[in-house]
Amino acid sequence: MSLTGRISELANKHRRLDHEISEEEKRPAADTLRLQDLKRQKLKIKEELRWLEAS
Repeated sequence: MSLTGRISELANKHRRLDHEISEEEKRPAADTLRLQDLKRQKLKIKEELRWLEAS
């Protein structure tokens, strides 16, 4: 996979996670462990995106 393709794939995944986080936070009894996991995944993707874009 090309660098541009990988960046695009990660950006899409980042947006999906952002949406999942938003939906989970709207729930009256949000699952805090799930939220932590989603946010951790999102942060890892963001860090990888920064690294790839700096390359």
